[in-house]
Amino acid sequence: MDAQPHADAVPGQPVPEPSGRDPHYKWIALSNTTIAMFMAAVNGSILLISLPAIFNGINIDPLTSFQYLLWILMGYGIVTATLLLSFGRLSDMYGRVRLYNIGFAIFTVGSILLFLTPDTGDAGAIELIVFRLIQAVGAAFIFSNSAAILTDAFPPDERGKALGLNQVAALAGQFIGLLIGGILAVYHWRYVFLISVPFGVLGTIWAFMKLKEPAYQKRTQKIDIWGNLSFIGGLTIFLIGITYALLPYGSDSMGWRDPFVITALFVGILLLVAFPLIETRVEDPMFRMDLFRIRNFAFGNAAGFISALARGGVMIVLIILLQGIWLPLHGYSFESTPFWAGVYMLPLTIGFVIMGPLSGIISDKYGARWISTLGMVLVGISFLILAVLPYNFDYLPFAIALLVMGIGNGMFSSPNAAAIMNSVPPGERGVASGMMSTLMNSGFVLSMGMFFTIIVVGLTNAFPAAIASSLTAANASQLAPALGAIPPTGALFAAFLGYNPVQTILAGVSPAILATVAPATIALLTGSSWFPAMLAGAFMPSVALSFYIGAGISFFAALLCAMRGEKYVEEIDGAAKNPGTPGRNPQEVSGGNLK
Repeated sequence: MDAQPHADAVPGQPVPEPSGRDPHYKWIALSNTTIAMFMAAVNGSILLISLPAIFNGINIDPLTSFQYLLWILMGYGIVTATLLLSFGRLSDMYGRVRLYNIGFAIFTVGSILLFLTPDTGDAGAIELIVFRLIQAVGAAFIFSNSAAILTDAFPPDERGKALGLNQVAALAGQFIGLLIGGILAVYHWRYVFLISVPFGVLGTIWAFMKLKEPAYQKRTQKIDIWGNLSFIGGLTIFLIGITYALLPYGSDSMGWRDPFVITALFVGILLLVAFPLIETRVEDPMFRMDLFRIRNFAFGNAAGFISALARGGVMIVLIILLQGIWLPLHGYSFESTPFWAGVYMLPLTIGFVIMGPLSGIISDKYGARWISTLGMVLVGISFLILAVLPYNFDYLPFAIALLVMGIGNGMFSSPNAAAIMNSVPPGERGVASGMMSTLMNSGFVLSMGMFFTIIVVGLTNAFPAAIASSLTAANASQLAPALGAIPPTGALFAAFLGYNPVQTILAGVSPAILATVAPATIALLTGSSWFPAMLAGAFMPSVALSFYIGAGISFFAALLCAMRGEKYVEEIDGAAKNPGTPGRNPQEVSGGNLK
């Protein structure tokens, strides 16, 4: 049942924080939202590891299905990013808990449909994509409301800790999903989707029974039709353009010259440029531009977007490096690389799990400014360590770099989220949570496109020479026309899936040509070391460039964190003033009030 508005509430104005919170309810809110965030995050990353088993299960050829890979990976993020903002606004209008509960139910339905995927081949791949999009709608409801529900349930001096635990669940879910996916894929690909069903069913029932709407004034507002059309349409069209730019077009390895891609990018950018102009003119904007007058909100969201841009694609690059190159070179079979890739990336999870809650507690006491700044500096340093490692690296420095990256992200994420949510009045937390999640998810999807583009462009330029020189060194230059026909995106896809395509390619070579190649050479080419070593020569320069770019972006995010101002908590207790309301000192708005 919805709580009644506060007795002193004035329509259109913020409402005082509740003076007496149920000491038990906050833990109910934390545990339920933590389960939901963990489950949604696990499903966002579990496919990164388990795709080899899934594609084998539905009989998809890795060399000819790069478009399915992109949509299965990026479709989830595209839908989530485009809907978060609208759902955050609707939550402030109709109830955060109500829409959160609906999202939990939708996500569970999507998980069940994925487990039951009936077809194989192209039809099965399309079904997986559609069911993932349904999952993404539920995830958007969850992501847009979790932070607001926690901020409502916890007092200001405990929000950093609560949001820290929630952020730990979200990012740890991304990392643990890699390990879970590797384990479950060994048994059956459908188990990858089944794992979230019992948690989803129990969590949905629990949410409907136990979560309560907070006591804040719900204003009667109009749906921002033009804002929704410009934002959802612009971001969707733009991200679709980015996705299809990664696919081959004609004789080009990528589609940046495809007229459809050029048109989509132009229209998408045009609509996104129009969006803030529309939001400053409509009666009830869904994107509260005035909230950016609050310094902690503005710089916190900018840092969140930039940090997501730095780390969004790094997971894919690391998995390609481990599954396609490092693990096969160290004696692991291609079939086992997904599981071991998850195991070898555990330092990333450990670092984040250690620092996530601790950093939230520290930020509750001292503020988010310097701990989040130091966190992003550490992330930048970890990128630099990874950039200088050779492809056949020793594991210890690699593990240290991942640990430092996990610690840095843990130091940044929860303090940054707490600072953003603390800075806005209670009645705006739904839209603020949606705005925060929208910017982070948009950065994450754009990062995947950016890193993929860097890798594919570099691989396209270096791959033909790498394969020719490797075949010459193996005394098999007569196979260059056949193996040279492997598209760079196909080679990338094969590496991502931990798959050696040489055996498949040689099956199509005429027996007369194969007869001229020594059996020992054939065994070398189809073994576990030749293809990864050949690919590494073309792949590693782009990897290093990606990591250097990630380092630069991380250091820029650190600068934004340092500019956020001191600790500020918007309590609206009758004495405090709301940033942006009449009577507010302009210096307080720009500098952030210390409380």
